[in-house]
Amino acid sequence: MAVTIKDVAKLANVAPSTVSRVIANNPRISEQTKRRVREAMEELGYHPNYNARSLANRSTQTIGLVMPSSADKVLQNPFFPEVLRGISTKAHEKEYTLYMSTGATEEEMLEGVMGMVHGRRVDGIVMLYSRIDDKIMTFLQEQNFPFTVIGKPLVNPDSITHVDNDNFNAAKDVTEHFIGKGHERIAFVGGNLDLVVTVERLHGYEKALQEAEIPLQDDYVVHVEFLKEGGQEAVMELFSLENPPTALVVADDLMALGIMSKLDEMGLSVPEDVSIISFNNVMLAEYASPPLTSVDINIFQLGYQAVNCLLEKISDPESGNKRVCVPHQVVERWTVRTINQNESMK
Repeated sequence: MAVTIKDVAKLANVAPSTVSRVIANNPRISEQTKRRVREAMEELGYHPNYNARSLANRSTQTIGLVMPSSADKVLQNPFFPEVLRGISTKAHEKEYTLYMSTGATEEEMLEGVMGMVHGRRVDGIVMLYSRIDDKIMTFLQEQNFPFTVIGKPLVNPDSITHVDNDNFNAAKDVTEHFIGKGHERIAFVGGNLDLVVTVERLHGYEKALQEAEIPLQDDYVVHVEFLKEGGQEAVMELFSLENPPTALVVADDLMALGIMSKLDEMGLSVPEDVSIISFNNVMLAEYASPPLTSVDINIFQLGYQAVNCLLEKISDPESGNKRVCVPHQVVERWTVRTINQNESMK
């Protein structure tokens, strides 16, 4: 049986109206009373329903969004404003509003999502990432709550509706592009290995090297944050090697810009000394110096299709899970050059 305000009031030894005022954070209620009521709510597992009126119509007309980390860090990367543009466009078409989760840690984020679900503040949730062993994804599955994921779940992907690119083949295509240009010393600069997109792209890179019979060098694989500073860290690591790479597969444009900036400080030139291809094809890639060759993953469509799939699940809870694969393409600019075999073997 669901816990009610009366249950909380009884445990806290206050009137039900006092519980309501605590939920509304009424300044006339003492901090001592607020603390007692909140402790009772936590003990009973009571979650305030902030949308009771909307729920009378069985809809909040609101979609919850879950970021991969705290919003202040995430929004430094141009990927997220663009995916949010796709999400908000589709939501606006269907007259839905957006409710964004916040939290500096995974525990805080899970707490926020639990509040969304138990408090019925949203009709469904879009996760803007896919992480290995993610507690939020597990919770949403256990609750049988409508959600979609931008990215491919690592385990049992057919059991979760998701929208992604073919990241394995995208990274394989990029690595093969370098091989076709005569490169053999090819490094991979990826993001956090907890993120499935990093794992998929790393496997694609490794497969291309394997098929070309180029030995995989552990020193050529670096994992850093999807930020400009992460790219700069990667440069320091890779170009301190005795035989540094001649080509870099970089998992994100912002990381690539950090790499290019650091290479310039070191007196190395792109593409004369180092060739680079990255992912996302954000606007900054086109205006980099030199303009950056990048994989266009159609970020807007990832967001747009994620909401489209979610609204289908909300309207028909019995509908099966599906995967939408958004196509990618390499946009060639000026950061790749062809090298001869002698250069490759130096």
